[in-house]
Amino acid sequence: MLRLVLDTNVWLDWLVFDDPGIRPLQAVVAAGDAEIVINADCAAELLRVLAYPLQKWTLDAGRQAACMAACRSIARKVEVPCAITLPACADPDDQKFLELAAGSNTHYLLSKDQALLAMAQRRPPLPFHIVTPAEFTMRQGVESPDSA
Repeated sequence: MLRLVLDTNVWLDWLVFDDPGIRPLQAVVAAGDAEIVINADCAAELLRVLAYPLQKWTLDAGRQAACMAACRSIARKVEVPCAITLPACADPDDQKFLELAAGSNTHYLLSKDQALLAMAQRRPPLPFHIVTPAEFTMRQGVESPDSA
């Protein structure tokens, strides 16, 4: 089974924006072909961002709580130390996603963040892939349930 880490932007696309580009990822997870892991630091960032004004959405406390409950039902919470030395991300706030991915033996870190995506080209390569949700879908050969 594939193990995935989602950055906050991808979580927002899943939980708040109902982005059609996330549907193939949702299908892979629902089919049991992949699991998503999250840790306390990444969950805390998601909770913090859910309180921000998000484009045309401003989520009240109840909707924020519902999003976090959905996240907890989708992702498995792990607390694993990162045992390897990782290069520093240009955005220090994104380092937690790299550490979670490395510590949990993740296959893919799905992100839309340019600082994280730039890390995908690092040499030597990281022990996991950093890709956008669209790249993940292409690599896995997954179609959106809407297109089937």
